[in-house]
Amino acid sequence: MSTAPHFKPNLRDIQFNLFEFLRIQDSSLGKKPFGDLDEATARQTLDAMLTVCSGEMAEGFTEGDRVPLKFDPKTGVVNLSPGMTKAFHAYFDAGLHLLDLPTHLGGMGAPPSFALGAFELVVGSNPAVAFYFLGNILARIIDSLGTEAQKKRFVGPMLEKRWGGTMVLTEPDAGSDVGAARAKAKLVKDDLWHIEGVKRFITNGDFDAVENIVHLVLARPEGAGGGTKGLSMFIVPKFLVNDDGSLGERNGVYCTNLEKKMGLKASATCEMTFGDGAPAVGWLVGNVHDGMRQMFHVIEHARMAVGLKSAATLSTAYLNALSYVKERKQGADLMAGRDKNAPRVTVIHHPDVRRMLLMQKSHAEGMRALISFAASIQDQVELQGGHKAEAAAELNALNDLLLPLIKGYCSEKAYEILNLSLQSYGGSGYLQDYPVEQYIRDQKIDSLYEGTTHIQALDLLMRKVAKDGGATLQGLMGRISQTLETNEGGDALKAERAMLEEALTTLQGGLGTLMEKLSESLYHVGLQGNRVLFALTEVVIGWLLLRHAALALEQQKTATGSDKAFYEGKIASARFFSREVLPNVGLAMRHVQNSTLLAMEVSEDAF
Repeated sequence: MSTAPHFKPNLRDIQFNLFEFLRIQDSSLGKKPFGDLDEATARQTLDAMLTVCSGEMAEGFTEGDRVPLKFDPKTGVVNLSPGMTKAFHAYFDAGLHLLDLPTHLGGMGAPPSFALGAFELVVGSNPAVAFYFLGNILARIIDSLGTEAQKKRFVGPMLEKRWGGTMVLTEPDAGSDVGAARAKAKLVKDDLWHIEGVKRFITNGDFDAVENIVHLVLARPEGAGGGTKGLSMFIVPKFLVNDDGSLGERNGVYCTNLEKKMGLKASATCEMTFGDGAPAVGWLVGNVHDGMRQMFHVIEHARMAVGLKSAATLSTAYLNALSYVKERKQGADLMAGRDKNAPRVTVIHHPDVRRMLLMQKSHAEGMRALISFAASIQDQVELQGGHKAEAAAELNALNDLLLPLIKGYCSEKAYEILNLSLQSYGGSGYLQDYPVEQYIRDQKIDSLYEGTTHIQALDLLMRKVAKDGGATLQGLMGRISQTLETNEGGDALKAERAMLEEALTTLQGGLGTLMEKLSESLYHVGLQGNRVLFALTEVVIGWLLLRHAALALEQQKTATGSDKAFYEGKIASARFFSREVLPNVGLAMRHVQNSTLLAMEVSEDAF
């Protein structure tokens, strides 16, 4: 087992996004409702986070994969490996959990843009342990949605004592159809209920690094209607919590099975059973029946985190592959022809390897750009009064539109491009001597959980675009058109602007064609939705990379040393993406224009 930390962060590009492109030091840092972070403190915080992530966090990555979780079916307890436990506590010991907590809960109150930029280091260094920190997020959800008594009972202890947290939706017979859930809730009194049922695929449903775990559970109260509207959300702790926040007796919720998985093995994926043999006591969140709407506060955070996990994994995989190809010698330069005496060259000299490297680099930087842009929109939503404020409505709609792009595209494309990371090593990439084979296994889950890729596509087209007649989508495209009209990057990026304009025009035409085809059948959305999701995301990424390149051209004029090379790389990413990826938009829209119902008309027997 390799003991060397695998993690190769791209702190320079994170800093570029935050402080050069978005300039959060001017737009967000230190402004209410955020805390008083300034640029210098923010940079120091990134450095401190990098130290922990490159140390104890990254050190637990390989061990978590190789040393199995231990599950005791008699007690329902899951034991983490020592390295994972150490990584978990290192995060809290360094105070990193305080970064995105609001100031009224004792945190630093960082804006989303900075918090997510910093979280890339966490989820890139050890993605399995990163999701054990969900208790922090749930404490904020309860603080926002709970009754005063619920806040007093749970929020303080969850934050002060590092309690775990889970989101509990999926059931064995329901899967992604959350509205088919059968778990039921029976009123005891006031906001107290008893929960009964079995849930499946619950991330980190039990683990022994904490004294308590708080589950946010969707269940159907007796007499409630069907579908998602009949579901309510309940706070169900592993150990009951007294009025003063101290622990009471064991609650009737247990892990009853541990899934054996392809990857992300250090993350305990549990079957959870509620109310079998002993009541599972739950508190109705806010003492109101609004479960699905409440749970979406957690779901949207999780989808953003999953997209970021995918991007972070691709980034460190690319940098690992880059390091290898710069050192490994293999074959002669292609231009040497048949000269058997030609000197051997490092792998990075070979054209196909350079193509693979630029494909990885441009996608990793493009995903980071997309996520950073969306996070900056979240900053602006908060600065305008929050999600419910009328002044923030347009920005909030844009953020909603971007979420399926982040989750759907990044999770799907990172898995695809990670294969190029492995390929860069040749046969060595298939070995556990290098981390990329684990990256691929750990990353695959991202396109499956928190809504599969096609669920994201349907969410984009059937909900986000349809709910305002496409106004938010047109607004986003208007931002892209504005960049084209202002000739950002001048003559140096004239060709790239032309390619982006062609992709944008083709996308708009394809979307119009899809709308026309819907008069024939909604199946066309099902058959072409993924292509539209990918095409739209690639246009947005192409736009952001173009803007990055325009800024890099300016910055390069006065840059020296490693900074000069960094800006050269930013320009190369934009140029490569424009030429090698944006043409995919035209192909995707041809598929949309030629869409037929063949797949739906073929008899099942013919398959």
